[in-house]
Amino acid sequence: MAQTSRPSSHDKIATRLAEILIRLNNGDKLEPRQLADEFGVTLRTIQRDLLERLAFLPLAKDQQYFVLEPYYLGKLTTNDIHRFAALSGIKDLFPNLDDRFLRELFDNRVNQAYLIKGHHYEDLSDKSDEFKQLEQAVVRQRLVHFLYKGKTYTSVQPYKLVNHNGIWYLAAMHNQLLKAFCFSRLKGLQFDERRFEPHRETLAIIEQEDGIWFNQDKREVVLKVDASVAHYFKRRSLLPNQHIDKELEDGGLIVSSRIAHDEQILPLIKFWLPNVHIISPDELRETLVEKLKSYLEQYGAC
Repeated sequence: MAQTSRPSSHDKIATRLAEILIRLNNGDKLEPRQLADEFGVTLRTIQRDLLERLAFLPLAKDQQYFVLEPYYLGKLTTNDIHRFAALSGIKDLFPNLDDRFLRELFDNRVNQAYLIKGHHYEDLSDKSDEFKQLEQAVVRQRLVHFLYKGKTYTSVQPYKLVNHNGIWYLAAMHNQLLKAFCFSRLKGLQFDERRFEPHRETLAIIEQEDGIWFNQDKREVVLKVDASVAHYFKRRSLLPNQHIDKELEDGGLIVSSRIAHDEQILPLIKFWLPNVHIISPDELRETLVEKLKSYLEQYGAC
């Protein structure tokens, strides 16, 4: 039977921040040491929450308590609070996250421009202006044009800015095809005043896809995971669209994954060798063997 993943550190941060924000919004006085005991974290962590992660809020100090300035009370809805907490817990993902930008995260339209898939980040500080312009194109549903890998793309429909494993991508429709463009490789961005109408089906594909391989024609890969590393796969999904099909008597797992392209999973399998074995399809196993043989021959180890 499949195991439920444990909450990630990001989930814990988001939950804690959401609770703190709700209490502040309700006018509660918060004492850092009490919060640290309640959430099972250090005093320094709570101080970071209040003084860094929530620094954009007009907080006041009443003796040892933190409170929200009266004029700001009740301005945040529960949905706003949870949306912000989910993003602020991974604030380093954003190339230029200043106070103004944080306040904009409470704007539902801006929030919908982003999709986070992963917990690391790339440095885009030198392209923060273009990033912001592209965000606005997503929000306002405006067509964009750019150069990408030496090819000109015109009348592109920008749907989402997706962060996958620390790299920002633009999920967009071009010539009736859903594609992912690496943001840092976009050149000559131009923004059109013409609008497009997003399709719900396309948005669903982007949000449900476990990665940036936007292809509806997926195939199943079945793997056997040795008991020695099974706990990593039970803790969280390490493979695209991972599903634990069976737990074996020796503690191993039978795991399935749905992929759009071989390279979506082959690097992951290589990482876990020799503790992961391809059961099916045969062609994928043969491709992996050929790649390994080529590598060994290249370095005279075969």
